[in-house]
Amino acid sequence: MSMRVLWAIGISLVVGGNAVVPVAQTLERPAFEVTSVKPNKSGGPPGAQSLSSGDRVIMTNVPLRTVIQAAYGVDGSQLIGGSSWIGSERFDIIAKADTRASVNQLQLMLRTLLAERFKLAVHTETRQLSVYALVVARGDGKLGPHLRRSEIDCAALLAAPANDRRSDPPELGATPPCLIVPWWPIAARAITMSQLADVVSSIVKRVVWDRTGLNGTFDLELQWTPDLPPRAPEGRPPDVPATLNGHIVDPNGPSIFTALQEQLGLKLGSQPGPVTVLIIDGVEKPAPD
Repeated sequence: MSMRVLWAIGISLVVGGNAVVPVAQTLERPAFEVTSVKPNKSGGPPGAQSLSSGDRVIMTNVPLRTVIQAAYGVDGSQLIGGSSWIGSERFDIIAKADTRASVNQLQLMLRTLLAERFKLAVHTETRQLSVYALVVARGDGKLGPHLRRSEIDCAALLAAPANDRRSDPPELGATPPCLIVPWWPIAARAITMSQLADVVSSIVKRVVWDRTGLNGTFDLELQWTPDLPPRAPEGRPPDVPATLNGHIVDPNGPSIFTALQEQLGLKLGSQPGPVTVLIIDGVEKPAPD
């Protein structure tokens, strides 16, 4: 995988886009060396979740649906079946591999964990579903004010030795190049339209196809009023603005659809299309550690 993704509180992990990773595996499935799965009864919001190249996966206070989506690279619209508890009950999951692994390898290990601890059984099917096509909004092809061509060569940057991977201070704050950091609001440097479509897919809860025809990489900022309810600061008066991920949420701000068009010059069009979906055949609550 060419891009690591760190997904924010309350939004599903995006791993590998809209394509479902094949369910079939070798007889000896890759597995974590150490795993811990514990119910989380705190009642609080989901914690930060990560699935990036390294030797471990940490998910805090997450529903099982989120874990399955991360393991198989699907969004909510592509996951079908399962008991209601997989979306309501929360878990803390810590899993450590015996060596560094790629995102794809960590996904395979996470699937092994789900099969062993949750007795998860799945299969894939292709179904005709409603999808979104991400297209350029204007007939003259002009882009929005928050979307611009990037001058960063990601291929060269990723091929360089780690000590040589330096660049000027990023224009978009602390956003690293060649990586979407989709904390709300979204900022990205040197990402493709296909990668943007993957992130938007997780926001709108539907498969999004890149039909922009825009090649190369782009820098962008995107801000909208999320459907996820913001939290008022604890101990503060009720008239204090609500925040999400440290940013003040404007309750009268644009929807994701309006923001895409006004800020990036892109829009989403609904259409039917073949989508590979993941069907849950069986799942059980885990035995306590």
